[in-house]
Amino acid sequence: MISIVDYGIGNVGSVANMLKHVGAPVHLAFTRDEVASAKALLLPGVGHFGHAMSMLHSLGLVDVIRHKVLAERTPILGICLGMQLLGTHSEEGDAAGLDLIPARFTKIVPDEGSELKVPHMGWNLVSVKRPNPILAYEGEQRFYFVHSYKAECDRPQDVLGTTVHGAEFCCAYGRDNVYGVQFHPEKSHRFGMELFRRFVEFAC
Repeated sequence: MISIVDYGIGNVGSVANMLKHVGAPVHLAFTRDEVASAKALLLPGVGHFGHAMSMLHSLGLVDVIRHKVLAERTPILGICLGMQLLGTHSEEGDAAGLDLIPARFTKIVPDEGSELKVPHMGWNLVSVKRPNPILAYEGEQRFYFVHSYKAECDRPQDVLGTTVHGAEFCCAYGRDNVYGVQFHPEKSHRFGMELFRRFVEFAC
């Protein structure tokens, strides 16, 4: 069973549908008790980092998520803003994250005179850096992105995948039971389905 944390921000329906498509039982977790009883967690998100953290705090979910992941070693996957929330801090709202992966998020800033567009939006290639539970370690993979902030990991070994938009940056990170991806697997067709299938196999 995959419990999707539904804290009022994110395309929960699309994520749930994709998980069901790969044969995973899905549950929407709204309350502390529902998160506390989860066997595996998925944290989606679209929007502003600071507002998202405020919502998690107001619902009393921050400490229970941290306990589940750090003490009980419950598997968790963060998607897009959800990946950012797993980190330590974001410039967006100058807010602290869940601090499950030591990483900071900074705004993508084009060089002076560059025609680079921000937000980074559309399909892009992902280069997988090492074997891991969620991304296949062979072949070309393309995923759909919509974001304006990028991860800067404290530990290079946590970087699982990178992409290039102006410069190369981390777009997938993780270790042990904590994983996050900056792109949207629920919008990424067969590549996204494979990622969800692999996470379900790992988590369940």
